[in-house]
Amino acid sequence: MRGRSKRYEKAAGALADKAKTPVPVEEAVKLVKQMVGAAPTKFDQSVEVVLNLGIDPKQADQMIRGSVSLPNGIGKSRKVIAFAEGEAADKAKAAGATEVGGDELIQKVMGGWTDFDVAVAHPALMGRVGRLGRVLGPQGKMPSPKSGTVTADVETAVREYTAGKVEFRNDAGGNVHAVVGKSSFAEDQIRGNVEAFIEHIRRMRPAASKGTFIKKVCIKASMTPAVELALLVVTAT
Repeated sequence: MRGRSKRYEKAAGALADKAKTPVPVEEAVKLVKQMVGAAPTKFDQSVEVVLNLGIDPKQADQMIRGSVSLPNGIGKSRKVIAFAEGEAADKAKAAGATEVGGDELIQKVMGGWTDFDVAVAHPALMGRVGRLGRVLGPQGKMPSPKSGTVTADVETAVREYTAGKVEFRNDAGGNVHAVVGKSSFAEDQIRGNVEAFIEHIRRMRPAASKGTFIKKVCIKASMTPAVELALLVVTAT
């Protein structure tokens, strides 16, 4: 097993005792920012939230997947392409899409071009875009109605994803990861995004999920240890 970096160890050591027990969101944010300050980097670290959920990831009716626009953004723009034609294509381009098109764009991606973060598609083109599943699926870039990237309102989708709309889906362990900002954000901006994301996930609770839904939540920066949040536990029977 690879050892931790010296920067990670320095950040952990600075607040080792304080970060061992669950703390309120505002205190967790403060601790993460203090750890970043204790071992600064040349880049603006992303702040991430990780939720461990009481779901069975093998059951399709318990999957957690979607997207959400956080109140304070995530501090980075994203390269978005749009599979659209006619008026929808014109609006997508005006909204900030880096590439827009139909068959020609599909062929470009089929040829291996994937220099973008998000792909949005108009429902009318999904019959053709569906062929890209083998290329975009493994990269998590395949347009999907569940994530909000297949929509007749291509213009709004492009604008939101370009501004940093967050996509998420649970992994095989029932965990959901998401970026909720940058370490340079003010504490209240990070806190607002964390609370908004947790509430969004809470509202997505599947009917088939029993017991405690949100089991554990941690936040961390790119190069720091995680800090566990003290949460109100809600269960279902």
